[in-house]
Amino acid sequence: MTTILLGLAAGVSWGFADFFGGLASRRMSAASVAAVSQMIGTVLLVAALILMRPTLPSWPDLGLGALAGVGGGLGVFAFYRALAVGTISLVAPVSALGAGIPVAVGLLQGEQPGRLALVGIFVALTGAVVASRAPGPATRRGLGMAALAAVGFGLFFVLIGPASETSVLWAAFATRTASVPVLIAVCLGTRASLRIGHGLWPYVLGAGVLDVAANVAFAAAATAGPLVIASVLAGLYPVTTVVLAQIVLHERLSPGQTAGVAVALTGVALIAVG
Repeated sequence: MTTILLGLAAGVSWGFADFFGGLASRRMSAASVAAVSQMIGTVLLVAALILMRPTLPSWPDLGLGALAGVGGGLGVFAFYRALAVGTISLVAPVSALGAGIPVAVGLLQGEQPGRLALVGIFVALTGAVVASRAPGPATRRGLGMAALAAVGFGLFFVLIGPASETSVLWAAFATRTASVPVLIAVCLGTRASLRIGHGLWPYVLGAGVLDVAANVAFAAAATAGPLVIASVLAGLYPVTTVVLAQIVLHERLSPGQTAGVAVALTGVALIAVG
């Protein structure tokens, strides 16, 4: 149950973070939004490390965390860029396909969820895709970046679990030691300014805080239980993003999208029971 609750918390937090980051990226560089939001998360992690003083992991574990950070950092940039130029309801489900990578890895490593949980995994992923589909005409711009984001997120999902065996906080901090320099390099390469545009600080701050919260929640979920379960539940973040678009931007959900949300929640229930 701990893995289920933490996985869901990660998915909801990522959904909020992506919504805020996507809004900011429509008015300024996606690279800048990703870099600054990751810096904000790093400051929070440093404060948590100073206060809690967890055990320092081995260098191999920190190295795995850094590799996870490369994937996660590039994934965030690619996803924000895709949200900025494309249709959210098409971009989100493509990026969510990254959850399939850790699911495959977990099954190959011998993880054996119950039959009901396996059904729930399929149902939840199907619901997330259906809920994220755009009603009516939609642009396919940004789908390539969304696919790159899926690969980056998948790499993060796979590596953050073993990196967190000693300390979740240290593993999360290790991800930032790699992701922040990578994103700053992207900003330099694209000549993107790190200055946040007028009125955009609340979105960037929200993206940074919620992204690091999701990182910590997922790392804890992946160490507390099966990677397969944690990844699928965290991968439901597009549902949160779509629902937020309905509430905040007053985008109307089609009957199919509403059904998709219901199917995704049914899948979560089956995973919990199984």
